[in-house]
Amino acid sequence: MQAYQVFSAKGFEDIRKIEIPQPQLASDEILVQMRACSLNYRDLLIPQGGYLRNDNRPIIPLSDGAGKIVKVGGSVKSFKIGDRVVGNFFQDWVEGLVDEKGLQTALGGGINGTLAECFVLKAQGAVRIPDQLSYEEAATLPCAAVTAWHGLVPLGNIQKGETILTQGTGGVSIFGLQLAKALGANVIITSSSDEKLQLAKKLGADHTINYVKTPNWDQEVLKITDGKGVDLLLELGGEKTFEKSINATKVNGSISIIGILSGFDIPINLTAALNVLRLNGVHVGSVEMFNAMNQVIVENNIKPVIDKVFDFNDVLDAYRYLEAAEHFGKIVISKEP
Repeated sequence: MQAYQVFSAKGFEDIRKIEIPQPQLASDEILVQMRACSLNYRDLLIPQGGYLRNDNRPIIPLSDGAGKIVKVGGSVKSFKIGDRVVGNFFQDWVEGLVDEKGLQTALGGGINGTLAECFVLKAQGAVRIPDQLSYEEAATLPCAAVTAWHGLVPLGNIQKGETILTQGTGGVSIFGLQLAKALGANVIITSSSDEKLQLAKKLGADHTINYVKTPNWDQEVLKITDGKGVDLLLELGGEKTFEKSINATKVNGSISIIGILSGFDIPINLTAALNVLRLNGVHVGSVEMFNAMNQVIVENNIKPVIDKVFDFNDVLDAYRYLEAAEHFGKIVISKEP
């Protein structure tokens, strides 16, 4: 079968398409014919050797893949051939708190991922695709959507009528907007693009801030919230945004720390941070979280926002498009059966 592999730390331009044998299944595994994958910022870091853990080579990349089961292991009872499934980011994180062993089972990092004609999942690490979603839509969920859900609900304990802020218009942020609105929250979203902010408004954003035109965006957040700050903030920027994020969050509020887009060296004003009840690190989520999120997606008929779909033969073009950071929502790679 055809698959793509990361062979070096020279960057994604060194990712190559190769022929490999179809994988053999353990008794608790399923074989999925890939129909769609999606890209995340992490997928730029792995071929550069810059990911925090699971930095293995050679490896089949991508954590997010959806498809149809074509073979099941001998002990699998929960799925059958023909079922439509998507993989959980961490194959061994089913419920509860994750441990280091679970963190080593990240698709496309610790173990082979989904950028192949077929990929292997543990039955316990597979999730049924809601009937209302296409393969392309389902492939956007495992990393970005579950991360947003984890930051909003299990950690953020978001409540109806509260105000959240989410940064940027990539996958996590747009899912954060959609899920928060479905749960009855008010949403502030930031971006450097007025055009993208208009698209966010169409998805339900209550307030938008262009952080280039308004560099002190934290002060604008305080104006919007009558000086209180937001109840919950999805922090995706890292080094260049974190101090302002603390300023923009209310006393006894919560920050879900998700991204490091502008760097790892985060300054912390401890005096200001003492006003924040919770600083929560978010690293995707469990199968249990995935299923709970899917229930909200179904009940609210949420449609993932897909910016552009690339063919399986044009994978490097998809990586280049991700690197350009011009997308709104998710970038998908599709494969016909």
